Amino acid sequence: MYGVVTRNEDELNWPEFDRAFYEVKDVTGRSAAPVANGVNMVSCFGDNAAADADPSLVPVDEEGNAATREQPYFDWAYICPTREEYRDGLFDIIDDCVAANDDVRLDDIGFPRGEYCHCDTCQDHFAASEYDDRLEWRASVITEFVAEAADRIPGRVYMTLYPDPYPGHLYERAGIDLEALEPFVDEFVVPLYDMAYSTTYWLETIAKGFESALETPFSIELYAIDIDIEDLVNATKVADAYGESVLFGYEASNGRATLRRMQADERTGVSHGNPNE
Repeated sequence: MYGVVTRNEDELNWPEFDRAFYEVKDVTGRSAAPVANGVNMVSCFGDNAAADADPSLVPVDEEGNAATREQPYFDWAYICPTREEYRDGLFDIIDDCVAANDDVRLDDIGFPRGEYCHCDTCQDHFAASEYDDRLEWRASVITEFVAEAADRIPGRVYMTLYPDPYPGHLYERAGIDLEALEPFVDEFVVPLYDMAYSTTYWLETIAKGFESALETPFSIELYAIDIDIEDLVNATKVADAYGESVLFGYEASNGRATLRRMQADERTGVSHGNPNE
């Protein structure tokens, strides 16, 4: 099964794709009206616009460093998952999404990194909680949010995972407790992005890791912008061996060309190399 992840409504109905995900709120804070003919995606705790408008919402580490684009390793700004007013706003967006389509994908779930967050709100919530271990408390915050969101979603709940299946890494990095979250999620989505896909052995390694880590089905999302079609074909073949579906991110035309190439190869018996090399 193949699908597309897009910001363009007209690509949602392209016949080559079995499923389509539409970005309603992205990490810039840009928003669009939900659609009925695609799974609406909501970037939850990545939000440049909200961070710029109210810097007090941004997570901080013990030294006061804010989780913004100015910090190393951050491509966008984060919002602290404990902020109730912001969370209520996310729930409003999710409600708007399910009014159009019962299925929703939750994107950018979790704390930004393991050293976050030590804002006053987090300090107060942790001190008042039943937990002595900060990592356990963080995981409870994320699990509670996903549970509340899932309770508002009558259809399938999709959730994006940071692409690190190594045991304990998602828990330590983002507060994501896979075992606790799986009852609330129908399908995970793992973006495995590369600018070229000139080699694919690492795709199989990561995909196999998630196959071992999850009971819940998962799909693999590939980056499709300006990727050579032959390389994208090879990446798709590897991803297809493990994922519930393969999704092409943000360049539907390349995704369509890849699927057409694969169909043509099946008809003619042409091989473009071993996808596992």
